[in-house]
Amino acid sequence: MSLEVPDDSSLLYEVRSNHIQRIKLAHSDDFRFLDRAAVISDLSSAYGNRQSSWSLCTVTEVEELKILIRLLPIWVTGIFFGAAISQMHTTFIQQGTVMNTKIGSLTIPPASLYSFEVICVTLWVLAVDKVIAPATRMYFANGVELTQLQRIGIGRFLMIFAMAMAALLETKRLQSIREAEPLSIAWQFPQYFIIAGAECFAVITQLEFFHGQAPDSMKSMLTAFALLTTALGNYLSSAIITFIAGVTVVWQSPGWIPDDLNRGHLDYYYWCFAAVSLANFVVYVYFASKYKLKKVVIS
Repeated sequence: MSLEVPDDSSLLYEVRSNHIQRIKLAHSDDFRFLDRAAVISDLSSAYGNRQSSWSLCTVTEVEELKILIRLLPIWVTGIFFGAAISQMHTTFIQQGTVMNTKIGSLTIPPASLYSFEVICVTLWVLAVDKVIAPATRMYFANGVELTQLQRIGIGRFLMIFAMAMAALLETKRLQSIREAEPLSIAWQFPQYFIIAGAECFAVITQLEFFHGQAPDSMKSMLTAFALLTTALGNYLSSAIITFIAGVTVVWQSPGWIPDDLNRGHLDYYYWCFAAVSLANFVVYVYFASKYKLKKVVIS
């Protein structure tokens, strides 16, 4: 049976109680085709005990599904962001191994720079809380801060710069090899610092955002769902590396990412990731600008 969605949302089914306060979700106008699930087709049974949620849903239940649909594009862009951020565990380390690992009398293992990135994340968090957030409150006349979606967007944007910096460094490193003067691994510090800023804005805020937007019954699940972007990003990164390495070997041996990076073009690979990060940022901005925050109603 085809049900027509009424223009007045108050005609849609919702649990009503005069004695117990209930937390409900306000009706939203997007994805109106889903509202058919809350259309009352039998008034006598609807306002009594409904037989099954498969035959009739409340507005709140429909809105919970809408929340999941709205979060999906944000979540997908998080996977591509996770693929980019995983470079510090893979190609950044490879890049560091073919650089001069001595800084003064110290020898810096390339993998240990992840510890530097963790320290930088802490510094970024302090900077956001003590400098950036107060500055935004002073800038905006009404004293508001950056929204969670804006913070995630800043993280997505910083990732473009991190990949571009890695590409420029690799170009410079290859030039230094030709001149027989290997670059110091200290040149990697800036790209780790920027990627730490991207992680601070995007990863931490994304967890808060998913937890805040999730229905009460799904908060733990959606928080774990947000963390899943990191794992899927690692898998996507592996797939991209395998694809690019295979395709570029066909184009021109030994390809962009050979075992000996001095014979390859890891800089081209980083430029590809910068382009992917840029496209990912544009897609994120589009869906974030359309996103409607959930509205809770206590009745």
